Amino acid sequence: MVLPEFAPLRLPLRRRLQTLAVLQWVCSFLLLGQLCTLLFVLALRGPLWLPALLYGLWLLADRDTPRRGGRPSAWVRAWPVWHHFRDYFPISLIRTVPLDPGRNYVFGFHPHGVLAAGAFGNFCTEATGFGRLFPGLRPRLLTLPCWFRLPLFREYAMAGGLVSSEASSLEHLLAGPGGLVAVIALGGPPEALEARPGALRLQLLRRTGFVRIALKYGTPLVPVFSFGENELFRQVPNPPGSRLRQLQGRLQRLLGVALPLFHARGVFQYSWGLLPFRRPIHTVVGAPLELPRVPNPSADQVQLWHRRYRERLRELFEEHKGKFGVPPERRLSFV
Repeated sequence: MVLPEFAPLRLPLRRRLQTLAVLQWVCSFLLLGQLCTLLFVLALRGPLWLPALLYGLWLLADRDTPRRGGRPSAWVRAWPVWHHFRDYFPISLIRTVPLDPGRNYVFGFHPHGVLAAGAFGNFCTEATGFGRLFPGLRPRLLTLPCWFRLPLFREYAMAGGLVSSEASSLEHLLAGPGGLVAVIALGGPPEALEARPGALRLQLLRRTGFVRIALKYGTPLVPVFSFGENELFRQVPNPPGSRLRQLQGRLQRLLGVALPLFHARGVFQYSWGLLPFRRPIHTVVGAPLELPRVPNPSADQVQLWHRRYRERLRELFEEHKGKFGVPPERRLSFV
């Protein structure tokens, strides 16, 4: 029997604050939505039923906000807790070229990872300096619509800059005045089921909707690769075709979210738990791929620019992989 490796009793305060910051983030992702929903239901059935009812009515009136750019809060994005969150891994955001703040952009984020820690840290907070690196640009991270059906939790999610991943939401961002960045983890829930150390297979070949919408508005596509994203957790083996993967696929279609069975380390020991490993994440933002404005793009045009986007993403990966510990023989693959 292998005994767990326990954390030292004496650790610097900064390390403890980093662990607490990541613990609250993991708990928010896994439990906060359900807790907020339970509190709302209990309030409706208790002495706070009137405020809860009024909030419920307001939810109906506000239901389109996640598809209309959300309701970001500069105050929430600048919370000091996100600096501790950043330093836990740590996370860094790397700009390869400056971007014009008078234009809109689509950032394709790869890989998704289990919980998309790099996407959250870089684009839902200011901890890694997005506003300093890309002055005048305002990021919106697209996520599954189901999160915005959870009362109270939706307000917290939108405060960080999260918006719905529906096509109408992306179109709203790109149709507006310049300065918005739509960040999309293009692999989505299926890619989360394959996120494990060393994985370089991206779910991209059948995901062409973002190219079609970008062509419609003539919006540049910017490849983003987050080195280290897949190193944060281990998963229970679930190869394609296995019973576990089939079950996960059915649950994903039913619930709309991926349910990877992941594990890493704990709060007081390093052998097992739901906290991510302390592994550096380096998120590299590539140069924009300029697209023509085509109001009604054909299937051939979509495939052409999708192929060019994949080529740009592969070039970005190859250019930077040696700096971040990826062996030279490793290559990206697309499915």
